[in-house]
Amino acid sequence: MTLFEAIQKRYSYRGAYRPVQVPREDLRKILDAGLAAPSGCNTQTTSLIGLDDPALIETIGGLLEKSGFAAAPAAVCVLTRRIPAYGDVYFNIQDYAAAIENCLLAITALGYASCWVEGQVTENPEVQQNIARAVGVPAEYTVVAYLPIGIPEKEGKRPSYKPFSERAWFNGFGVQ
Repeated sequence: MTLFEAIQKRYSYRGAYRPVQVPREDLRKILDAGLAAPSGCNTQTTSLIGLDDPALIETIGGLLEKSGFAAAPAAVCVLTRRIPAYGDVYFNIQDYAAAIENCLLAITALGYASCWVEGQVTENPEVQQNIARAVGVPAEYTVVAYLPIGIPEKEGKRPSYKPFSERAWFNGFGVQ
């Protein structure tokens, strides 16, 4: 699959997964893709934990609202550190967003599906702390997202998007 095919095929999958293990080498490719994302001033604030232990995934998935996440055969926990790039400027949110998108594109390119799960993680400090505790995250890191990974039980579809002409232009706002 080409990069542009992966971009067009990627969607957020919230359903059940087939009980097919994700090979460790595929999980490694996904983590490598995430770590290759750009980082503001090269501060490299994002870290990733690949998960392929079924009991650990069930524990973490059980903390989240969507029960299907507990049955994913693999996952990625996304961590950040709030490190200043310069002065009082921080890029950790942009950094982990770029890393997540790289992971999601790699997941799609490898034939799997996923969902960027952030709100369920960051909006509840107890869930965030329990995930961190489950995977041994040191205090200077914050768990910010969870990406379940697997072969979808049912093929999903991309949502519809507004037309290009309503969201993108050339050489000025609204210029076609």
